[in-house]
Parts: sequence; C-alpha cells; structure tokens
Amino acid sequence: MQKWYAAYTKPRYEKKAKYFLDQQGIENWLPMQRFRKQWSDRIKWVEEPVFKSYIFVNISEQEYYATLNSYGIVRFVTFERKAVAIPEEQMDLLRRIFDTGYAVESSDLDLKPGDRVEIQTGPMAGRQGTLVSRAGDKKVRVDLAMLQQSLFITVPVDNLTLV
Repeated sequence: MQKWYAAYTKPRYEKKAKYFLDQQGIENWLPMQRFRKQWSDRIKWVEEPVFKSYIFVNISEQEYYATLNSYGIVRFVTFERKAVAIPEEQMDLLRRIFDTGYAVESSDLDLKPGDRVEIQTGPMAGRQGTLVSRAGDKKVRVDLAMLQQSLFITVPVDNLTLV
C-alpha cells in the first residue's frame, strides 16, 4: 500500500530531486509558485517550490530506501525517528489549494485580523483558519501540522464566517 510522505531535499535541490524521482518511476509532487523576478537587466517569470527543501512522495515500503537514496533527498520528515505518513485527506487538501485560484472580493462582513474563520463554499468548505491582513488583502491561514509550516491562501471574504 502506498502512502504519502514529505521528504527533505538538499537546499535548492527540489527540482533536481523531482527529476531523479521521475526517472526512477517514483510518484512525487512538488507544488510550485510562479512569480515575476527582476534582475538588473531584465524581468522574467520564474517558478519556485512553495515549500523550500520539501518534496512529497507517494511510496510503498519497498520504495522507501530507493527514495531515500535518490539524488537530492536528505531524509524523510520524522516523528520519534519514524517517517510520518501524510493522510490522504491532507494531500487532497494541498492539491485543491494549488489547483484552485481564489480571488479577493470586497465585503461588508466585519472581520478583524486574528478572528477564527471557517470557509463556507468551494473546495475548501469546512476548513478553519485564522484571518490575516496583508496589504489590504484578507487571507486565511491554513496550518499544516505535519510540516510545521503555515500556508496562506486568498479566499473571497464572502465565503467566510466567524467561528
């Protein structure tokens, strides 16, 4: 049975690790973000991993050591020295976040930074988070406990209710 795991990569080796995992036929997922980057002589669109030094792999017990020995992979995310499988529900949630483009909309709902909110509609319906204000945007913080990181997503304010 295959399970999803998060693996640490060498710094800035995420794309290389993905390439070598693909070559070995190991299912993996590397969420990317696209943005404009400016150099002194040009501006260019670039893609970078959302989670620095992480890649997600869907492997069986037989593929564990082949994955660990793959180029660029340092180790798996562990708890008490054992690799921790990421629940399929969390992986589906992550994929939906990156497959769905939320836009900010104005609303007369009076929400303040720090309020606990619940998303009412869309693929994130039922998820709770903390409202954060950045440059006038309203964003919901989704905590991913397995990764010990927070992920900021933009959600239309009309889709939120106070918890």
